[in-house]
Amino acid sequence: MNKILEIRDLVKEYIMGEVTVHALRGVSLDVYEGEFIVILGPSGSGKSTLLNIVGGIDTPTGGDVIFNGKNVSGASERELTLYRRSAVGFVFQFYNLIPNLTARENIALASEMSADPISPDALLDDIGLSDRGHHFPSQLSGGQQQRVAIARAVGKNPVLLLCDEPTGALDLHTGIQVLRVLKDFNRLYKKTVMIITHNAGFGMIGDRVVNVRDGLIDSIQVNEAPLEPEEVTW
Repeated sequence: MNKILEIRDLVKEYIMGEVTVHALRGVSLDVYEGEFIVILGPSGSGKSTLLNIVGGIDTPTGGDVIFNGKNVSGASERELTLYRRSAVGFVFQFYNLIPNLTARENIALASEMSADPISPDALLDDIGLSDRGHHFPSQLSGGQQQRVAIARAVGKNPVLLLCDEPTGALDLHTGIQVLRVLKDFNRLYKKTVMIITHNAGFGMIGDRVVNVRDGLIDSIQVNEAPLEPEEVTW
């Protein structure tokens, strides 16, 4: 597999009054094309900070994030904007759909940012909502809204799909449906997916599980035969 991301000695410190909070303490990780990586750890372990820096939302105090040979951590604001717009798709715990746009229009809006977008109609079909494309977010369930949010992130055809607790606001059954969509997009469109969670069950579906604790990578587990979301004993 092609290596698309090199994370090297990543450090992030926050100054809070007279206290320095060490969110990341020297994290290094290689990420490969088409991987499904689960970043697992308790609240406050640094996993969200790691994802935000990889996605160009936050900047490190030290270390490097190298995407396809280019150092993102040393990029200008304009370069970071282009990186976020073209290379990275984000999925968050809360769906952040635009309420006065339909499901299809929400997906199409993101697709318009890309020179090589994926058809909104194809994505609606992929997430099983081809008959709900004309519905507004308020007319969709939480799980349906999250599926639309994932399709929106995929619509601009990014290389990386970064997911921050994407099932955190959903019940178990709906969460499994959302994980199924993420796995399908990982396979169908060859997207590299990085998903962060505190739920240990997620680890069973990843190609690799990166355990983060106290701002450090505690261990990395390789799953030779990852389970499907429906096969996990939650």
